[in-house]
Amino acid sequence: MDLEERVTELERRLAELVEAAPAAPAVPQADFWALDALKARHPVTDEADGAVLFTGAVRVPTGHRYEWQYGLLTETVLDEDWQEAATSFAALGHPVRLTLLREVLGGLRTAAELAALDGVGTTGQVYHHLRQLTGAGWLHSPERGRYEIPAGRVVPLLVVLTAARPVT
Repeated sequence: MDLEERVTELERRLAELVEAAPAAPAVPQADFWALDALKARHPVTDEADGAVLFTGAVRVPTGHRYEWQYGLLTETVLDEDWQEAATSFAALGHPVRLTLLREVLGGLRTAAELAALDGVGTTGQVYHHLRQLTGAGWLHSPERGRYEIPAGRVVPLLVVLTAARPVT
């Protein structure tokens, strides 16, 4: 069998396999209602770059409810100095700090309660992490030794955590 006949035979077999293969399941249509509303308000055109929006309505383990929406025009985000975000990202970039944020969101409020958690280090280390989170605005201390996530940071924190997940 020459090369041309072999290629023809392979193509025929491939066509048979493709024909016999089960149909791939249909991908459900996503309901992009928030995206559709954003595009209606800030379309991406030759003259406009669109916008970025994040929003959420959540209830956290303590029972508190938070609603938040924030958006910026794309040109604003692209024109800003991204290095200014480094402090905020750095504060979130440590596993112990993420643990502390989760625990505060779950109801632990005092430095003593947080320092008693397993795996967070010494009291001094916990205070160091709390200072980093407070300095970046992820926590605030309404009274000495007591911490909470500012209401305006709860949904953004959950958005950042959602954005950090692997895309599937």
